[in-house]
Amino acid sequence: MNIDLKRTGLILLVACMGVLSKASAQLLNEFRPRYMDKPAHVDLDGDGDPDLIKIRLFNGANAIWVDDDDDMTYSDTEGDLDSDCLLIDRNGDGVFAGPGDLSVDWIDNDGDGEADMQLVVENSDLKSVDGWDWSSNYMWIIDDEKDGAFHFINWKELVLRCWTHGGASNFFEDYHGQTLFLKTHAPSYRIKDPGINWENPFIFYDADHDGLTEMSVRLEDKGRFDSAGDVSLNGVVNRAFLSIDLDNDNAPSNEFDYDFSLYFEGKGFSYKDQVHKINNDHADIDARISHLLYDKRWRALNTLVYTSRDVALDRIFNKGEWSRCWMVFDEDDDCERWERVEFYEPKNLFRIGKNNNGIDHNPQADAAGDRGEWDEDNSGKGKLYIGFDGKIHLYGAEKGCWRIDQNAACYQGWGGLYEGGYERLPDEPKQFPTIAYEDTDGDGFFDLIKHDLDGDATFERVTNLRPFNIRYEIIDTRKFTYKEYHNLFEKVADEMWSNALQSIKVAKALKINYKWYASLTSPKSKWEKYSNGYWLQFYIFNDLLTHFEKSNQTDKINTLMKAYYERNWTPLLESIINN
Repeated sequence: MNIDLKRTGLILLVACMGVLSKASAQLLNEFRPRYMDKPAHVDLDGDGDPDLIKIRLFNGANAIWVDDDDDMTYSDTEGDLDSDCLLIDRNGDGVFAGPGDLSVDWIDNDGDGEADMQLVVENSDLKSVDGWDWSSNYMWIIDDEKDGAFHFINWKELVLRCWTHGGASNFFEDYHGQTLFLKTHAPSYRIKDPGINWENPFIFYDADHDGLTEMSVRLEDKGRFDSAGDVSLNGVVNRAFLSIDLDNDNAPSNEFDYDFSLYFEGKGFSYKDQVHKINNDHADIDARISHLLYDKRWRALNTLVYTSRDVALDRIFNKGEWSRCWMVFDEDDDCERWERVEFYEPKNLFRIGKNNNGIDHNPQADAAGDRGEWDEDNSGKGKLYIGFDGKIHLYGAEKGCWRIDQNAACYQGWGGLYEGGYERLPDEPKQFPTIAYEDTDGDGFFDLIKHDLDGDATFERVTNLRPFNIRYEIIDTRKFTYKEYHNLFEKVADEMWSNALQSIKVAKALKINYKWYASLTSPKSKWEKYSNGYWLQFYIFNDLLTHFEKSNQTDKINTLMKAYYERNWTPLLESIINN
């Protein structure tokens, strides 16, 4: 008996590949739809080539591929993802693009044969919703960097998954690099004008062209709902969010590492002049399939209205009419969220937990480790200053709070909300150090500093800075781009470290053993210069304070306080050397 081993081996290999494919489908990511039957081609216009492919998905759901650029052939089993639309009757009611359904549209807007835009219309089957329908997604991605990455749909579930990620923050949804999206949490048929959105837009900036995001801008049009639950967007941005990776330390395996965010709220600015054309050249085929669609309006759009990336910062800082401004700083450097460092709110300083009326009330906020500051009348217009502690502060803020998580023990990571449940992943600390800030004289700068370092919710040290007459430089952010924010942090980090080295000289002069803090004395990055430099000064200051108190050198205590809070150790060093 002769056996063709090569042929038999090939058959076995193919058979095994088929078995593995089916077995692994339940465990591995599914990046594409799977089909049950052979495709059925339909020539709608009688020109000899197909315009539709009708097919059933793995779960029996009926689907239609619509060819919008008339390049489909009878050998095709699906659309070619340049100018095509996939309609899925997800709930099996015989209607497409209706309640419970999923639709995906690819658009080649510049005619180069590659899709530049992708729209996902994911409608819930809820009968009525009071306000936003969080299980519905009407969401565009506009691929400015032309990398071909768009939405991530889990094709096992036929559900848009915006928070699925590998590692710490490598999100499958395209938040990376030079991209933007528009989104409204409502079924498409509940949106009065599908050319205007709620998040309108969410912009990501790749300042150094490394394919990663260094800055994000979120512009929100709050809209209004009528009695039927339909939403109308106003063409006005009412809330604006800006987040910055100040030290540009994002990298593969650390894709998102924002450090600082600003938030504006108020009457905002109009963006009705910001009209963007869509290359919509499929009116003929739309007319032939309109009877299949519950909502066909998004197929007919030829414009989108949203603020352009090149004017977004100018609109925020120079055109917006805002009533409040907040700042948050990720002091423990553990935020790997895709959108921003989430904001602390001006609530109870010592309560902790999501929706618990503490500063971390927002479930997306880090339970501990961030510093929030609040300018409740926007008197400072989003300007900044380098404060008494060498840190970046919000000019005009009446109050602020740093809830310290020195070792990032309450490690936030990407946050943990939404995917798998509306819960925080990190354990919340029962006790935490707190530094609170107040502007008592209304000049826009903090002058009262309160420390609760033992976590008993009582401030054991209160320092009035007004006697020091500290002068600050106001930093005008109205013309800032990412480069200016990055340069500002570099300056802050270098100055922080320089001052830390000066504090070491003072410790040496007094024979205070600073080498207990040796682990802080060899920074390996700008961030470590910033963070280690602060903590070195903090510990040395407290050692010096204890030394002067024990030796009854009360005259030196005032000089020490001035050195520490005015960020100038030289007068203290000179007084020690000269004595």
